[in-house]
Amino acid sequence: MYWLSCREVITAGLNITCLDDDRGAPYRRAIAHSGFAMKLARYLHGTSVCLGLVDVTAGSITPLGVAATHGDAMIALMSDSLAGRAPRVDGAAVALTAVKLLPPIAQPSKNILCIGKNYAAHAAEFTRSGYDSSASNAQDVIPAAPIVFSKAPCTMSGAHDDIVVPWNITAQMDYEGELGVVIGKPGRNISRAAAYEHVWAYCVINDATARDLQAKHKQWLLGKSIDTFCPIGPWLTTADEVAPDNLELQCWVNGELRQHANTRDLIFDIPAIIATISASMTLHTGDIIATGTPAGVGIGFTPPKFLKAGDVVKIAITGLGEIENRVV
Repeated sequence: MYWLSCREVITAGLNITCLDDDRGAPYRRAIAHSGFAMKLARYLHGTSVCLGLVDVTAGSITPLGVAATHGDAMIALMSDSLAGRAPRVDGAAVALTAVKLLPPIAQPSKNILCIGKNYAAHAAEFTRSGYDSSASNAQDVIPAAPIVFSKAPCTMSGAHDDIVVPWNITAQMDYEGELGVVIGKPGRNISRAAAYEHVWAYCVINDATARDLQAKHKQWLLGKSIDTFCPIGPWLTTADEVAPDNLELQCWVNGELRQHANTRDLIFDIPAIIATISASMTLHTGDIIATGTPAGVGIGFTPPKFLKAGDVVKIAITGLGEIENRVV
């Protein structure tokens, strides 16, 4: 977290108003058990939408107060932290089982920015599948530069929400487990060397895709921007000491392990992605980047293993938690 790094909190002996009394216990537990990273969630408790600090060990979430804002509350919290303003505890902890996890960010400044064909094995399976409009032949499998597309914000759904498929327009529903990167410090023309200075947090993403729409329209927006087609969460894990170039990503469908890779295998790493995108557009606080999916998606099998109603997709990434969503 950026209002103070967790190391600084520890070094200071937790000598901070919002941390040094009994209300600070969730923070101390989170620091002790999370490798110095904080987990911040947006959630529904009763009829109230709240932000909170997740304590995975205790299975609880402690509400945090955010100054009144007409924009996105999580982005407001992030902006406060970047300005050095600490959050305040705003109530007693409640059990995670008593809340509904929502997409951590509701109103990013732009579409979710996605990277295509960013693991070599997936690039190969995608080209073999016949759905790849970005490769003209077998020698064009590995992209020479990041392939950037987007998903509309209306696709975002919570960590345990259903993926609602419009079966009248698609019969080829697929999944894609991905590492999500959340921008903190805004910037344009960000260098590779400075890229991680602009990363605030990480999360888990399912880049759900209607493959037949992707093929029909010869581009990826419509097949990937269907409402609910981006389960995201379960929370934001702050970047303090997450090792983004060494995270295990796994995806199961109905308990069958389909995807298993490490982020060190990305063709274009996070600094390359941020440098490429920011050369064209300003990245703002709360912008979300999906870094690409590894091999094992449905179209990678012969015959393809498309999702059907009732299937359950679970995606987990080291230290970031997991999302699990039913297809309906």
